[in-house]
Amino acid sequence: MATIKKPKKILMITPFFKPNIGGVENHLDDLCNYLSKNGHQITVLTFTPLTINTPAPRFEKKQRITIHRFCWPGHNLFHKLEPYPFLEFLYLTPYLFLRSFIFLIFTKQRFDLIHAHGLNASFVTMLLKKIFKIRTVASTYAIYNFQKSSLFSKITSFTLSSFDKILALAQPSTKELIKIGIDNNKISTYYLWVDDTKFKAHPKSKARQILNLPNKFTAIFVGRLIPIKGIKIIIKLISIFPNIHFIVIGDHGPLKEKLEKKAIKFPNITFYAGKINPKKLSLYYSSADLLLFPSLYNEAFGKVAIESLFCGTPVLASNKGAIPDVINNKVGKIIPPTLKNFKQELSFFYKNPNQLKKLTKNCLKYAKNNFSIKNAQTIENTYY
Repeated sequence: MATIKKPKKILMITPFFKPNIGGVENHLDDLCNYLSKNGHQITVLTFTPLTINTPAPRFEKKQRITIHRFCWPGHNLFHKLEPYPFLEFLYLTPYLFLRSFIFLIFTKQRFDLIHAHGLNASFVTMLLKKIFKIRTVASTYAIYNFQKSSLFSKITSFTLSSFDKILALAQPSTKELIKIGIDNNKISTYYLWVDDTKFKAHPKSKARQILNLPNKFTAIFVGRLIPIKGIKIIIKLISIFPNIHFIVIGDHGPLKEKLEKKAIKFPNITFYAGKINPKKLSLYYSSADLLLFPSLYNEAFGKVAIESLFCGTPVLASNKGAIPDVINNKVGKIIPPTLKNFKQELSFFYKNPNQLKKLTKNCLKYAKNNFSIKNAQTIENTYY
């Protein structure tokens, strides 16, 4: 007889949560909704949005999800401090610890566990565990390229080794955590998932008609408009391929102005900056023949790739980080992220539509087999 697992009271600690925009924020939204539907009660401790100028309530409650947001200066300081890890640590961690500590001292709630999201929240949770003697789970969201003997590696190993369970995002993260001495038995490898009720394939011609796009070979880029995402490669490809239509969907990053000027000068680009709902985004994915994903750094996962697959669109992607763990040659192609390589492969698929059709046929099945909501069970299982 199967054991019925009792729903948990979960305290989540994270510097970032919606309405802040980003991959972690989207994942946490998906995770909280999944856990809530399964009867768990979730309390989130986070900051008000740090990277966007969007107001958010200090307290919010919906169904079984309660959110406490602490006011903290944003002004995009997080991204400005990214090159300076110690300053970023000082910016995020001490105040998050202080507010979390005060919350746990005065709350009448009793939690079964704390789930920390990212290394800063993990450091906070390590200290809280020593004080409140509570089960802890940590999730990683980046590939850190640890140098085994570095101070950063030692602090990370010391911090994460204190946790009961560690959720490593994809195999590259798992391997580097083991490399710095973390017990393999504590680590569970997890993969993100996509809500297939939001991201679904639409007939290409219909999607283009709805979006008022030309009926021609189309390549799409979705991501932050910053250099490490490879957006400069996209900008150059727009000039090289006047017969290909390019869709660029991004944020208000530093290269936004350059893309706006490009969109005025070149008729073969549709540029969309700002927040976009999943329904409309799935139409854009469906309208494209190929997703371009030229990241120049070690991506921890790359959720846009699996969103694209659920919409039936193959992926031409960088070989950095966990991307090769997510995309294989049945649904795309993995290459070093240089202009020469992306130019060559984009030209190949443009001239060989039958090769692209073979990949397109595999996308939806591959996505459902590997990135369905079943992946959330890996996370849920660490709570017991």
